[in-house]
Amino acid sequence: MTNRRLLSLAAAILCGLAAAGARADDGDAISTDRPGFAESSQTVGKGRVQLETSLQWDRQRDDELHTRTLSTPTLLRIGLGASSELRIETDGRTVVHASEPSSGVHTTVAGYADTALGIKWHLADAQAEGLAGRPSLGLLLHADLPSGSRELRGHGLRPSLRLAADWDLAQGTTFSLMPGLATDSDDQGRRYGYGLLAANLGREFSERLRGFVEAAATQIASAKHGGTQASVDAGLVYLVNKDCQLDVSLVHGLDRRSPDLSLAFGLSLRR
Repeated sequence: MTNRRLLSLAAAILCGLAAAGARADDGDAISTDRPGFAESSQTVGKGRVQLETSLQWDRQRDDELHTRTLSTPTLLRIGLGASSELRIETDGRTVVHASEPSSGVHTTVAGYADTALGIKWHLADAQAEGLAGRPSLGLLLHADLPSGSRELRGHGLRPSLRLAADWDLAQGTTFSLMPGLATDSDDQGRRYGYGLLAANLGREFSERLRGFVEAAATQIASAKHGGTQASVDAGLVYLVNKDCQLDVSLVHGLDRRSPDLSLAFGLSLRR
């Protein structure tokens, strides 16, 4: 059995256990790193296991190629201590349909995406409300592994480092900022670095419902290394109970290198 299938099986088992045996919890409600590109500064807590999964559809069109991609982005978070967690992340099962408008040729690629392993540390709690106060801070160190199906596999080990900063503003409004650095390799195996940046504004509408808008640059690089990839997105998050969350998000790409439209439906469970 491949690593992809093992991860999918583990996620399915955890999802079933959480759905069948949700427990009462007097602590805080679940805090997730989805939806949106900016991550939370919070960790899941010692002994906690949290699954964040989704079904995502992407569309990208230009004069030469039209692609539609269906994937299952999934993040498994395991609490190691009060302020640290282990993270296993993948885009999961992925199906890519591509067509050439000029020739009408259609191809389909199906397989499993690469897996990333990572650690998150919660560095500091917020002090005072507003942007003038110190934000809640978290540091994320990840490494994408060339572990997926041959057609979907990346080139070599790709580490990344991100800083998550969260501010609590007035009247249930939050602001998050996430700068970062990452590396990748081109088709010739030459390594290059690039930047990341996301800004997220969230608002609580009730105890269970909140929304957000976000601007994100998932890659800031020179033209020879793929150029900048940027998007704007918005979504809604519904808290079913303190350990279960549903979300929906819509993403619009701002350049020809990013999917022009993405739609995702997510489910997050905590044990």
